Amino acid sequence: MKISKDNALHMAILWPFFLLLFVQLMLTSGCSTLSPTPVKTTLAPESCNSFRLGYTIQAGAFTDVEHAARLSRTLEKQGLNAYYFRHSSGLYKVRFGNYPSLQEATRQAENYLRAGTITDYYLVRPDSYALAKKDELGEDYLREQLLDTAADFLGIRYKWGGASQEDGFDCSGLVMAVYQLNGLDLPRTSKSQFHSGKPVAKNELKKGDLVFFATRGGKRITHVGIYAGNNSFIHAPRKGKQIETSSLSSSYFASRFMGARTYLGDS
Repeated sequence: MKISKDNALHMAILWPFFLLLFVQLMLTSGCSTLSPTPVKTTLAPESCNSFRLGYTIQAGAFTDVEHAARLSRTLEKQGLNAYYFRHSSGLYKVRFGNYPSLQEATRQAENYLRAGTITDYYLVRPDSYALAKKDELGEDYLREQLLDTAADFLGIRYKWGGASQEDGFDCSGLVMAVYQLNGLDLPRTSKSQFHSGKPVAKNELKKGDLVFFATRGGKRITHVGIYAGNNSFIHAPRKGKQIETSSLSSSYFASRFMGARTYLGDS
């Protein structure tokens, strides 16, 4: 068949359009067999190395726990995960921040010093934490250190996050403090701690693992504690109450138990 010059010109102009249309039709056809519902992807829980704490700022040396609590609340209002603890000297000190380098930690500490938020400071190095010795001394060493740290809080009247609307903020604050004092930077709320950790069966719990509860009914995570062995756990029961040890076998906690998580494995 003889093609005129005009027809040949039209075909040359329209050919790219037909080619694009053909590709689009092929792609549409290939996708038509796929489900229109997005597929949910479950991410594997991170190892403890993913939660390694960097440099931390330590401030204050208070004889009155309320002064330490007040500084912690001030820092919390500035968006920092701050907590107070009883030092081996018997004084209460405050730690906050997670900085990747000594220079950045120093710069931030000096800023808070100039602003009058703190009056002095000490920088805590990552290699000073129990986590840094885990490879050398083993996982059991880290677990024992976590439990010893949690035990140091027993009897302390604790109160975190006064301005927060998050349920379980005090109990998760205790967990965060215990883990940070040993070099692990966990999420701040009990709900986040539950979803970020690696699931562990109740009959496989080890010291330092976390146990979670729905204390307000339903299945919503509102409480967390640190497993202490022998079916017991250390926790902050309610706002302003003393840190105490309770049993997983008690009717109250057994009926509200929602599961356990660990942050201490490498896989």
